[in-house]
Amino acid sequence: MCGIVGFTGDHQAAPILLDGLSKLEYRGYDSAGIAVRDGGKETRVIKAKGRLKGLAEKTNNGESVPGTCGIGHTRWATHGEPSENNAHPHISDDGNVVAVHNGIIENYQELKDKLLRKGYTFYSETDTEVAVKLIDYYYKKYEGTPVDAINHSMVRIRGSYAMAIMFKDYPEEIYVARKDSPMILGVENGESYIASDVPAILKYTRNVYYIGNMEMARVHKGEITFYNLDGEEIEKELKVVDWDAEAAEKAGFEHFMMKEIHEQPKAIQDTLNSALKDDRIDLTEVGLTEEEIRDISQIYIIACGSAYHVGMAAQYVIEDMARIPVRVELASEFRYRNPILDPHALAVVISQSGETADSLAALRLCKKHGIRTLAIVNVVGSSIAREADNIFYTLAGPEISVATTKAYSTQLIAAYLLAIQFAKTREQITEEQYTGYIEDLKTLPEKVQRIIDDKERIQWFASKQANAHDVFFVGRGIDYAISMEGSLKMKEISYIHSEAYAAGELKHGTISLIEDGTLVIGVLTQPALYEKTVSNMVECKSRGAYLMGLTTFGNYNIEDTADFTVYIPKTDPHFATSLAVIPLQLLGYYVSVSKGLDVDKPRNLAKSVTVE
Repeated sequence: MCGIVGFTGDHQAAPILLDGLSKLEYRGYDSAGIAVRDGGKETRVIKAKGRLKGLAEKTNNGESVPGTCGIGHTRWATHGEPSENNAHPHISDDGNVVAVHNGIIENYQELKDKLLRKGYTFYSETDTEVAVKLIDYYYKKYEGTPVDAINHSMVRIRGSYAMAIMFKDYPEEIYVARKDSPMILGVENGESYIASDVPAILKYTRNVYYIGNMEMARVHKGEITFYNLDGEEIEKELKVVDWDAEAAEKAGFEHFMMKEIHEQPKAIQDTLNSALKDDRIDLTEVGLTEEEIRDISQIYIIACGSAYHVGMAAQYVIEDMARIPVRVELASEFRYRNPILDPHALAVVISQSGETADSLAALRLCKKHGIRTLAIVNVVGSSIAREADNIFYTLAGPEISVATTKAYSTQLIAAYLLAIQFAKTREQITEEQYTGYIEDLKTLPEKVQRIIDDKERIQWFASKQANAHDVFFVGRGIDYAISMEGSLKMKEISYIHSEAYAAGELKHGTISLIEDGTLVIGVLTQPALYEKTVSNMVECKSRGAYLMGLTTFGNYNIEDTADFTVYIPKTDPHFATSLAVIPLQLLGYYVSVSKGLDVDKPRNLAKSVTVE
């Protein structure tokens, strides 16, 4: 949520800020703004409600705002409605401090009351303006440096923040502070960059620093100095981001989502290759030893959104293969439930960005209770990756579309690999089964590609469903987990009401929702449950439902029941999610396109949910 960019160097800042913000549009926003300083002159602040296009028009694509140092922001409204007044950057009463902020300041009203008593006035409804004026207050009170002012403010702010701040007395510098919200800093050829996510600066540099929690930084031209909460200088290691700039571009596709659907075979292959050595699973880089695997008493899989659906599928696979009890938890519920935790358990936290606020808080809760944590994340150096005991990096590359596709698919691969290795180490499967599962995994990229190559049938079917009001996805076992992800894809980008149901629960109330023409999608990839789910679909059809069946090649008798059928290649049933989800991704995409919607930036949604 929200996006931050910053630049100081020799080039004009405004065009770079606008370009960086355009790379962060996927994060979700309702207004945007930039602040640019031209040497020692006054800082110019330009803001616009709505899409970034409005800000670009106001500034003539940045050409009418001279200056080589600046900050920019795309805002997702939290405190205060979407408006130009509430948009960032925010500025102190006399223009001394200008800042942008991601996160939520929980005690902003208390701080605001204090500042009102000190003579400050407020023009917006935002918590960010409070932070700006608090920093200004301490800067003037102690007559110190920007680091001193930020330091005093940080210890008084409760909540989360990533801030980029400019001071009138330091015209070529930007100061950064971070607590629980993502921020990276980059350097290249004597210039420096700030961003809340990697794609914003990939075009300019791949040399980055990750600023830690409760740390600050002074960003000068090509030089960045880091400080701890006491204002003492600390050293940071420069990292190289191995994503290339082209990976964050559309490459000729109409939407990022379709591009990323097409990138799934490669992303799956890359993630497999990262853990397969000579056709054996090697978890050396993950950091789990065989002894630690044998000592696991149970597994908590903690995640949000699509990552939670990965966990649902993984639960079936891990329990069946490795015979380890698995609980799948919504991070937002887990962290507040005061859960009873087994000290010998393993907590697996799944997050594409590695910055999901609830998942990060859940990880910290587990660590506080002495539970070993394993992160499945896509972004190297992210908060969850840095704080987890063990890390399984998925190799999806940058994912821009809000609706996840390739990150979801690579998270599944990570879960499969863990399940197989856990099962082998704990002697729950034979050597023959072990090698068979691995051989099956190796066929997945090619099978996914075959489904994508046959997408025209799904496109035709989707065009007929653009006016649907309700869609129900049903399945049993792993097919229920698949249904949950298919339903989410449909609702989040097409705005059609859709729900996923365990097929066996239909008669316990849900079937009352079925009426003439209601689209019911039955997922049937599990041979042992096939006939039971078909029976549930027949019950829906007798009440007027229009049926789509999703099953494996060979189950042609489904055509006696379903009005439209999609087939996927055969695979081991444990891994069926990887294939069955592809047609459902395509279905959601094509329905959205048929309705003329913005596929990559669905309303009210953000890519990374970095606040509660």
